[in-house]
Amino acid sequence: MEFINIIDYIGTFAFAISGIRLAAAKNFDWFGAYVVGFVTAVGGGTLRDLMLDVTPFWMEHVSYLVITGLALVFVLIFRKYVVRLDNTFFIFDAVGIALFTVVGVEKSIAAGFPMWVNVIMGTITGAAGGMFRDIFINEVPLIFRKDIYAMACLAGGFVYYLCIWAGLSVVATQVTAAVSVILIRVLSVHFHISLPALKSIDQTAGEAKQE
Repeated sequence: MEFINIIDYIGTFAFAISGIRLAAAKNFDWFGAYVVGFVTAVGGGTLRDLMLDVTPFWMEHVSYLVITGLALVFVLIFRKYVVRLDNTFFIFDAVGIALFTVVGVEKSIAAGFPMWVNVIMGTITGAAGGMFRDIFINEVPLIFRKDIYAMACLAGGFVYYLCIWAGLSVVATQVTAAVSVILIRVLSVHFHISLPALKSIDQTAGEAKQE
């Protein structure tokens, strides 16, 4: 098994847990939680494959269904810790978007697309699954809030190419790009770094009057 496949499976497991964890917090039943976990895990990759005009990856390998099932079992066994602790969602989500960003870039490269498309495909693979998850549980997607979320994936894609240009090995490039996404996500949350919110004219005028 190639290292990129290991990354893909670990990312699937982590992202599925992030979805199942939030579904559990919303009191979904087991099946509903599984569906949310599965959509979270394969949503970004499915959108990527459709845009690349290839068969969605999970339709050719049952392993993704199995991994999501294992993620559900994991949450059920350790639900006391996974569901109650707020930072568990953040950890698994950060790992998921990081690993999937690398997978997305590499699959787009394999399909023969140029750099800018590859970086975008990495971002979609990393961030879209979380968007679908949030929609399913009736929350405003993180990707549309001020959080550094999709931007972390975008940065990870550029780091991937910087590593290539620097002559790093394939594995070193994959690891470095993934770690960069996690670091950007963690540091942005820890130091409350976010993008400016796009406010309406009325909101801006109201804040000016208050000042």
